[in-house]
Amino acid sequence: MPRPVRLVLLLQDLAFGGTQRQAVALAARLDRSRFAPECWMLMAGRDFAPAAAEAGVPLRWLAEGPRVGPASLYGLWRALGAARPDVLVLFTAVPNIWGRVLGRARHVPAVIATCRGGGSIVRQHERLLKNWAAHHIVNAGPLRERLLALGRAASRITVIPNGVDTDHFAPPSDEARPVREVVLCPARFCEDKDHETLLRAFAVTAAKRPRAELWLLGNGPLRDRVRLLAARHPARDRIKLYPSVPDPRPFFEQASLVVLSSVREALPNVLLEAMAMGLPVVATAVGGIPDLVETDRTGLLCAPGDAKTLGEHLAALLADAPRRERFGRNARQRAVDGFSMTMMVRRHEAVFEQVLEETAAAGGPAARCP
Repeated sequence: MPRPVRLVLLLQDLAFGGTQRQAVALAARLDRSRFAPECWMLMAGRDFAPAAAEAGVPLRWLAEGPRVGPASLYGLWRALGAARPDVLVLFTAVPNIWGRVLGRARHVPAVIATCRGGGSIVRQHERLLKNWAAHHIVNAGPLRERLLALGRAASRITVIPNGVDTDHFAPPSDEARPVREVVLCPARFCEDKDHETLLRAFAVTAAKRPRAELWLLGNGPLRDRVRLLAARHPARDRIKLYPSVPDPRPFFEQASLVVLSSVREALPNVLLEAMAMGLPVVATAVGGIPDLVETDRTGLLCAPGDAKTLGEHLAALLADAPRRERFGRNARQRAVDGFSMTMMVRRHEAVFEQVLEETAAAGGPAARCP
C-alpha cells in the first residue's frame, strides 16, 4: 500500500483570520489514508493552534518573531530540505510569494498557490509569479477571471468556495434568539473592510432605529483608528468593539443580522458562518459576495462606499422581523446546500491528486519555469 502523500500547508501564522480557519479545517478533515497533512508557520501567532492540535494536525513554527524575516525564510529553506514534502500548499500573501520561490528551488514536486482575498492578486505579485506554481486554487469566481486576464491557463485554476461546518454553526434555539437590535460586523480592522463607511452607515441606521446597536468584532492594524472614530460617532454609546475570539457563535446568537462594508473581498468565511446560523446579511457587492448573498432572498447588497444605502438597508431589516426570519431560513439552507465543509475538502483532495498525477506524467516537478 503506498504511503500517504506528505502535504504541507504553509501559512504566515495561526492568528485569528478566515484563511487560517479554513486551512486548519482542511488539514483536520483530509483523508489520512491518502494524505499526511502538516501546518508550517513563518511567524508567531497561535490562536488556532489548539483546534489544529485537537484534530491531530502536526504544527511547526519556522520562526517565532512578530513578523516574517530572514529567520523565517531560512527556517523554510531548511524545513523543505529536511522534510521533502510531496505537496506544498500556500496560504496568504507572504507564503504565496516565498513558498513558490523556495519550493521551486528545493524541487518540491507540487507547489499549489491559493488566492483567497480581494487584494491577493496584487499582494502576491501574481503578474510575475502566476506560472511559478503547478496550480491555483481560488475561492471565488472573480479571482479566477483576474488570473485568466493575466494569462494563467484555465486548466491551472480551480474555484473551490469556502466551506462551513453547518453542524457547528447552527441556528440557536428559539429561547436563545436575540431580543436586542444588534448589527454585528465580524471583520478584521484593515483597509479592505472599510469600517469608516460602516460607521457612517450606522449613523443613518441609528437615526431611524433608536434601539440599534453596532458590534464590531475583530483584530487588526486599524483597530485604534476605528475605536477613535467610534468614540466620536453621534451614536457612540451604541457602538461596541470586541476582540476576535476562537468561537464567534455567541456573538452570532445575539445578532439580528450581520454586515460587511468591504471594498475588496473574495468569499468571506464570516458571511458563510452567519448564514449557517440563520442570520440575514447586509453587505457590499464586491468579489464573490454577490455569488453568495442572494438579493432579497438571503440578504441585501449595495455598492462599496455607499454609506447611505448601507445604513438604510440595516434599518429596513431591523424594522421587519418576518423578513429577517425569512432571509435567515433561506440563508441557512443555502449554506447547507452549497457550501458544506465536506464538499470543500473533497474538492481540494481531487486537485492535490490531479496535480501529483500531472507531475508524475511529466516526469518532474509540476511547478515549471514561466
